[in-house]
Amino acid sequence: MKASITQHALSCGGSIDSVLQEWLNELDAQLRNRYGMKREQTAIGLLDLLTARVAMVRPDDCQYAASVSKIGILLAYFAIHPNAANNLDPPTRHQLGLMIKASSNEMASKFSHQLGLKKIQEVLNACGFYDAKEGAGIWVGKHYGEEGERYGDPLHDHTHAATVRQVLRYFFLLESGQLLSPAASQVMREIFQSPNIPHDPIKFVRGLEGRNVEIIRKWGSWEHWLHDAAVIKGEGRNYILVALTHHSSGDDYLVDLARKVDDLLLSKAHRQ
Repeated sequence: MKASITQHALSCGGSIDSVLQEWLNELDAQLRNRYGMKREQTAIGLLDLLTARVAMVRPDDCQYAASVSKIGILLAYFAIHPNAANNLDPPTRHQLGLMIKASSNEMASKFSHQLGLKKIQEVLNACGFYDAKEGAGIWVGKHYGEEGERYGDPLHDHTHAATVRQVLRYFFLLESGQLLSPAASQVMREIFQSPNIPHDPIKFVRGLEGRNVEIIRKWGSWEHWLHDAAVIKGEGRNYILVALTHHSSGDDYLVDLARKVDDLLLSKAHRQ
């Protein structure tokens, strides 16, 4: 994994792969045309971990993130409890798995109350995942499934927010062992895997059904905000795919996107 090159590419103003970028732009346009979606209703990020090629479509468009922002609660838990990287008790591990893999609002609210919304955002800001000067990013400003305490993000007033660039960066740091520490990254990745908790068979997982791939991901759904973000690994490919949509056909878009991207990264042409 070419960590230094990839870090630069994921930064604002960083270089991208022109061939992959052109292909992703065309695919986005085709899928939006198929489902009657406007340009501003989609955003995509793709990072090929085998070649360090990066392409992003509207990477800094900040959208309401729904449950995708739960990845910020997970990060904050390990930042605030650093000993958990080496000594995480099984019940807490399972509850964090329910929050991430099963997207439990109950567990997300439990941990956000325990940690504090302002403290969670302090961690995200300190790790560079939200910066109002650089197109916003990941924001956690409300307890899931509850009314009451609310802090909107400074740029858009979203209670939960995300950009493709910062979610792509989050999963890259996770995969490269740089999310807080190698030990914390390893345990957080295990929580994403949580083999005793089944995947929700929607979005990217539905699109890749029947393909022999390992997927760790965080999806989000609220009204017409329909998102998915995943690390996908299989024979001949290992990549991160993030897509945020705001349209009633967003889930169909995500299914088709996952299939087309996986087909490309399996093809010999992509390796040449």
